[in-house]
Amino acid sequence: MTVTVEKLDEQAMARWDAYVDRAVDATFFHRAGWKTVLERAFGHAAYFLYAVEGGDVVGVLPLAQVKSALFGNTLSSLPFCVYGGIVADSEQAAAALREEACRLAERLRVGALELRNRRASAAGWPIKELYFTFRKAIDPSDEVNLKAIPNRQRAMVRKGLKEGLGSEWDEGVDRLYRVYSESVRNLGTPVFSVKYLRILREVFGSDCSVLMITHQGQDVAAVMSFYFRDEVIPYYGGSTAASRAIKGVNHVMYWELMRHSAAQGYTLFDFGRSKAGTGPFSFKKNFGFEPQPLPYEYYLVASDAVPDVNPLNPKYRLMINVWSRLPLPVANTIGPFLARSLG
Repeated sequence: MTVTVEKLDEQAMARWDAYVDRAVDATFFHRAGWKTVLERAFGHAAYFLYAVEGGDVVGVLPLAQVKSALFGNTLSSLPFCVYGGIVADSEQAAAALREEACRLAERLRVGALELRNRRASAAGWPIKELYFTFRKAIDPSDEVNLKAIPNRQRAMVRKGLKEGLGSEWDEGVDRLYRVYSESVRNLGTPVFSVKYLRILREVFGSDCSVLMITHQGQDVAAVMSFYFRDEVIPYYGGSTAASRAIKGVNHVMYWELMRHSAAQGYTLFDFGRSKAGTGPFSFKKNFGFEPQPLPYEYYLVASDAVPDVNPLNPKYRLMINVWSRLPLPVANTIGPFLARSLG
């Protein structure tokens, strides 16, 4: 049968998500709701393509364009997401989606088309070897999961709990935003708008949660997590400067999320992506997770080289140093304007 490629609209969202729910290689970041999120939160043009054969959806490719004078013009699957790329039932469907994406990239005259794959394809496109993901099965037993954490990190979890750290779920995003915005400012990174976090919760509902870590009545850390099939994905997390005086804050945060998730029946903990040689990379590896390379691939259109918009690029070092010293109200005012282009 002939494979055709169509563009997602409101009427096809349920069909799209039904396919994503059953497709083995699909991720939370392939869900149709991301089209709504990217359009409403950032105003980015979203092009969600799906392949149809014999009336059935046989493949998906979510794409969105991020156009910025500072950071370039890119068509990506998917901005603000760690995974993306083509998910298809056959090579024919995958090829149809890839060809349509290339035509779209050329029509939009972007610098490059980026596919954030979890697995390498056979396309022969340039690959950026920068990011690694960390995924591991979790057990229904707290004892088993705690023992799976290496000794030094396990000791930090216990120290944090002895310090009186506690956890609680929060139905809003304001407490999370206060913690998260301070955390990313300290790292020299512009923060998203609180509107973005609200839209994530609105669009994904119970598949998006916020866990707060408290100490003596004060919020010291927080994490927004996503849920997909049997997976929990801690995504936007951070801790305050005040938490540095307390041992094991981040250790307790991820342990509490793991503990709660196991109790709810989730069996896989996805620690997301990190760059090799960074603190988050070491933290996740030391927590007992093995890094797995993410082969992001690129189809170059107007650019003659793979885009390199990341904090390790030396040309952004001065900006990062200056940003980390900004007063928090200033950073939170300017940050969302810049962050919308850092997909």
